Amino acid sequence: MDPRPIEGFGLGLRVEHYQALGESLDPALRPQWLEIISENYLVPGGKPLHHLERLRRDYPVVMHGVSLSIGSSDPLDRAYLRELRALADRIEPGWVSDHLCWGGVDHRRLHDLLPLPYTEATLDHLLPRIDEVQELLGRPLVLENVSSYVRYAQDEMGEADFIAALLKRSGAMLLLDVNNVYVSSRNHGFDARAFIDAMPAERVRQIHLAGHEDQGELLIDTHDHPVCDAVWQLYAYTLHRMGPVPTMIERDDHIPPLPELLQELDLARQLSRRVLAGWQEAA
Repeated sequence: MDPRPIEGFGLGLRVEHYQALGESLDPALRPQWLEIISENYLVPGGKPLHHLERLRRDYPVVMHGVSLSIGSSDPLDRAYLRELRALADRIEPGWVSDHLCWGGVDHRRLHDLLPLPYTEATLDHLLPRIDEVQELLGRPLVLENVSSYVRYAQDEMGEADFIAALLKRSGAMLLLDVNNVYVSSRNHGFDARAFIDAMPAERVRQIHLAGHEDQGELLIDTHDHPVCDAVWQLYAYTLHRMGPVPTMIERDDHIPPLPELLQELDLARQLSRRVLAGWQEAA
């Protein structure tokens, strides 16, 4: 495994920033690590892998996928998992993550990250699938909470209790998307801070921050806006509860020039510094 630690503040690697990330950057603003979208690099060669191999000499990386569909009733895609394992063996990421969701059924991809019913039956369905993925990848799986816009009539518990139970019963870790917590809390009317309180801090491996679209009664997780004040406040609360966790900003549309995104990332760095100073004193 890559011996370089994943700590501090990172960015999602996007094509628009390939060149700029390879140039000399202000050490105070430079990202400490990069997160790649795994599916963009599941190829035997070509420009994407060329740029990734070049940049990983300067930055530790983590892998983040969108195609696992861990909650689907379809069998796991072992061919995909073999490709994922080959990429992980090649670039030695700090960890491999995907989403706690389903994205298709009957071998049809819906190209969306759909929420699961929060039931004991779903937990029973997920546990052996997580074991299988971790065995095939040869490393722990990190799962991300998704934003959602509907709930199931069959739900037996809230999302936070469901995730906490899953982490307790499996070997998986959590990628805590603070923006997704906020989006879902607004859409469904639950307490975002209570959600954070329910997460086992020792199982939180990474944090995502992102922007969303506010349509009034509904928030849409778009990753095309800067992080809003309410999400910054929830991030501060998360740090207060959990201590330091590697954090990154996602931007997938309306992507600004790298210097602008680095300034936004520095807001996370400065906020973390202020919050953790008090957290360490309390500890």
